[in-house]
Amino acid sequence: MSSLRLFLLTCALDAPTLAGADPLAPTAKWSANEAGHAPVPPMGWNSWNAFNSDVDEAAVLASAQALVDTGLSRLGYRYVNIDDGWWLKRRTSDNRLLIRTDRFPSAATGANPSFRPLTDRLHAMGLKAGIYSDIGRNSCGQIYTPDFKNQPEGSVAEREVGLYGHVDADIRLYFAEWGFDFIKVDGCGIRGLPADAPRVRAGMYRALPPLVDMQSLGGSDIAGVRALYEEVSAALVRHTAGRPYVYSLCLWGAGDVRAWGKNVGNMSRTSDDIQPSWDRMLTNLDTVTHRALYAHPGSWNDPDMLFVGTGDFDRDHLVEARSHFTLWAMLNAPLIIGYDLRKLTPDLLSIFGNAALTAINQDAAGNQAVLAYDSDQVQIFVKTLADGSKALAVLNRTARAVQAVLTAEHLKLLPGADVQLIDLWTKKASRFRKELTIDLAPHATQAFVATGTRRLADGLYLSEQTGRVNPAVDGVVEPMPEPAIHHSITPWTGTRGAGDHPQYGGWGGAEADRAPGGKLLRVAGAAFNTGIGILANSRLEVRNAGFTRFTSQVGVNDSGRRRGGPVTFEVWGDGKLLARSQPKTFGAPAEPLSATVAGVAIIELVVRASGADGAMAQPATWGDAALRR
Repeated sequence: MSSLRLFLLTCALDAPTLAGADPLAPTAKWSANEAGHAPVPPMGWNSWNAFNSDVDEAAVLASAQALVDTGLSRLGYRYVNIDDGWWLKRRTSDNRLLIRTDRFPSAATGANPSFRPLTDRLHAMGLKAGIYSDIGRNSCGQIYTPDFKNQPEGSVAEREVGLYGHVDADIRLYFAEWGFDFIKVDGCGIRGLPADAPRVRAGMYRALPPLVDMQSLGGSDIAGVRALYEEVSAALVRHTAGRPYVYSLCLWGAGDVRAWGKNVGNMSRTSDDIQPSWDRMLTNLDTVTHRALYAHPGSWNDPDMLFVGTGDFDRDHLVEARSHFTLWAMLNAPLIIGYDLRKLTPDLLSIFGNAALTAINQDAAGNQAVLAYDSDQVQIFVKTLADGSKALAVLNRTARAVQAVLTAEHLKLLPGADVQLIDLWTKKASRFRKELTIDLAPHATQAFVATGTRRLADGLYLSEQTGRVNPAVDGVVEPMPEPAIHHSITPWTGTRGAGDHPQYGGWGGAEADRAPGGKLLRVAGAAFNTGIGILANSRLEVRNAGFTRFTSQVGVNDSGRRRGGPVTFEVWGDGKLLARSQPKTFGAPAEPLSATVAGVAIIELVVRASGADGAMAQPATWGDAALRR
């Protein structure tokens, strides 16, 4: 490219008039959600798994008291969340929501029942209070489990207790008047009430044309769904008046929420409901393992609540219970207990109360663990902590004993130097060089903190700081269902129908240490065991924490297409172009690309495809991408 052409192109890309029209135009801003208050994953308790909709004030207060008395609240379990089952009806004279005062007697405050006495009591205990609603007119319980207790009563209009058409008034009621700190917003009301639904035909509910189709991303109104959830976000900002809050999106991975949920809420469900079974836990786990770049301080991936204490994770299955808890801690999942804490045993308390693992979950760096090794039998997760050490978990997914080999390379540590390990369950210390063989019992997970000599001595690879890397535009044009998720028997249907199948949107998004789709990071036959894989026509935002240089090896990944068009890699700093590669084609060797980033707050890594390239652009590799001092 001539110097004149490069100059003209640079000027064009710097032109502010393009910023609104071109999604790849750098903004010098961080676009992931920072509203609300979730600098670390929220922790607490929710009523649903233990009580379904048969919840009452006594159970809520007993659980709250247990958090305090056991010391769990001091570890961070502070949110006490009332799920479905609290509402009586919507009063049609003024559209005010009424509480079941027979179940919540402190709410009987006259003509206008109020949760304020309950939230005041929880706040006096040093805790936070959470409540449940739905983005549609009706709740999940009404639509899918009408046989459960405490369903809303009255006329069709009185039973419309969801947020739809009432967002501003309901959020004002929940937060400004009743004093809640957390809201979970389900999406069943925009999913389950088409005109031909049996309960619509029977006159129980009004039809609401579905905006979400769990089985079809193409059949979902992604923009419409997002707009509804953004309306709630704006109301929360208005009615909390600067007071901290948590906004939990519960769209179960549908509606391409993978791509936008991180920009709207503080936590976003990635899967359908968890159940107390090992296989279902694996299904929910798999919906977050390839999404480390879509979670950050302020907005977390949520594979659903903890089922420790029940079913396959009860006190007779402590190996499975410890695995479930360890994995949720490593992956920065919100640690929301779903157990009746009145039945808490010492063994279960030792799991919820593992201070070392809750500290891993609450680590200030906010880096979700990255898959260092992946298979249907064994997985190795590695997470870089704020102090530079590594947390790691080695999972046996199977029902038979296996051996796993952990290497220093998995940890991005030098194999010729000692690696020190501290077991996060037994507290035992050990060390190894190069590699270590680990014996894993069926369904067991071993977890450690590791220290050693870093392979990169003067900085951090981008895949080690996933909490600071945001795929603002990930190149996915047509969202596709994620196929690499464990196919378990869906508990509420059993083996009726054709079985489990890909449904959660997200395939082909940005990945840490892998190419899109979980493929090997490799350019022209040269493999990289660290880097960022993303599709062309993408823009990554990177928060710089005092580093002075960005370095990488860039090229088209070998999982791309031989006849795909060329792509160009660009490095921007606070809105200014710092470096650009030559156009790269499939099979061309990786090219070094570096830039000085001293004093830069937001680095943006842009990959542009030349000309039309079909529905899916070439996979682009930022190999060995790192920030250095």
